[in-house]
Amino acid sequence: MPTRFALKIALLPFPCGIIRAVTEQRMTLAHIGLNAHLLSLKQTYRSAGISWYIYNLLTHLAQVEAGFRYTAFLSDSQFQAHSGLSAQRSRWPTHKPLFRILWEQTVLSLALKKAKVDLLHALAFVAPVAAPLPFITTIYDLSFIRYPKAFRPHNRWYLNAFTRQSAKRAKAIITISESTRQDVIQAFGVSPDKVHTVYCGVDPVFKPLPASEIAAFKAKKGLPEKFILRLGTIEPRKNVEGVIKAYAFWRKQDKTAPKLFIAGGKGWYYQQVFQLVEELGLSEHIVFPGYLPQEDLPLWYNASDLFVYPSHFEGFGLPVLEAMACGTPVITSNVSSLPEVAGEAGILLHPTDTEALNQAMQTVFRNANLARDMRQKGLVQAAKFNWRKTAAQTAQIYRQTLS
Repeated sequence: MPTRFALKIALLPFPCGIIRAVTEQRMTLAHIGLNAHLLSLKQTYRSAGISWYIYNLLTHLAQVEAGFRYTAFLSDSQFQAHSGLSAQRSRWPTHKPLFRILWEQTVLSLALKKAKVDLLHALAFVAPVAAPLPFITTIYDLSFIRYPKAFRPHNRWYLNAFTRQSAKRAKAIITISESTRQDVIQAFGVSPDKVHTVYCGVDPVFKPLPASEIAAFKAKKGLPEKFILRLGTIEPRKNVEGVIKAYAFWRKQDKTAPKLFIAGGKGWYYQQVFQLVEELGLSEHIVFPGYLPQEDLPLWYNASDLFVYPSHFEGFGLPVLEAMACGTPVITSNVSSLPEVAGEAGILLHPTDTEALNQAMQTVFRNANLARDMRQKGLVQAAKFNWRKTAAQTAQIYRQTLS
C-alpha cells in the first residue's frame, strides 16, 4: 500500500486541476451585462412596474441558467447580489432621470468595455447610442406613442427617439406581451423575427391567505368588512377617473354601495383625480391609502372583494395577475395587453364605458356564485405565469443572440 506521504504527493495535482478548470470555465463563459439603473427597492411608486420586473429577472437569471456570467450595472444600494451575479454600482444619482440618461449614454459604454461584457441587456427601452457591443433591449409598452397625452413633451420625445433607434440597432427585442410586440413591429418597422414575447411572472407570495390573517389585517388597518380595490400609479393612462365615475353611478343608485379604495403613488397629472372626487361629493366613500408597500400587497388583494383595473393602455398589467393569484375577482379592460393577462378569468370591458363598469361591479359584488367562479378561474389563469419561466426564456434569447 502507498504511504501517507505518497498519497499526499499523488493528490496534489487533483485540487490544482480543479481550480484551473473552474478558472478556465469562468473565463470562457459568455458575460452578460444588465443595465438595471431603473431598479429601485425604496418604498415608493418607482419600485413597482419596471423596477419589479428588473428585480425578479436579476433574482432568477443565475438560478435558471448558469451558463453565463452576469453583471448588473445599477445604483440602488439595497439590492444584494447573489451567487452567479455581480453588481457594479454607480456613484451617480441615477434615480434622477437626467443623470440616468447621461450615465447610460456616456459612462455605460466605458463600463461595458472595462468589464469585458459580451452582450448587453438594456432593461428599460434604451441602449447607448455608441454601444460598443451587441445588445438586446426590453420594451415594456409604447404608451408614449399610443397614449402620448399622458406624458410630458420632453419625456415623450426622449422615449420616442431613443427607443426607436435602440429597437432598430438591437440584435433582439423582448416585449412583455404580444400586444406590445405587435406595436413595436408596426411602429418601428423592425423584423418580426427579432421581437420576442416573454411574459412577466407572479411571485409565490401572491396567493389566497387564511381568513384569520385577513381579518387581523383589516382590523389593523381599520378596513371595512366589504370594499373594492383599485391599485396602480395615479395617472391619466390608468383611467382612475373612469373608475370614479362608474362608482359614482353606483352610489347614486345604491347608497349602501361598499367603499372604493384607490391605492397607488401619485404619477403624472394626478391632481384632477382628487378634484373629481371632491366635485362628485365622494370624499367619504372613496379612500386614497397612497402607495402600498410591496409586502402588504397580498393582504390588500385578499382583503378586497373585487379588484378593478380598467386601464386605457398597458404593456402587461401586473396588478391584474397578482389579484387573480390571490383569488380576487377582477374587472379589467379589453384593450392592449390586458386580455392576454386576464384570459377568460376576468370580466373585460372597454375602458371608456363607465356604465358597463358600473353594472359589472354591482353584478360581481352581488352575485356570490359568479364571484366564486371568477376566483377559481383566476387562480388557474395566474398559475400560467412565473418569474422562473420569464428568466429561462430570457436566457434562451441571450443564447440565440450570441450564437
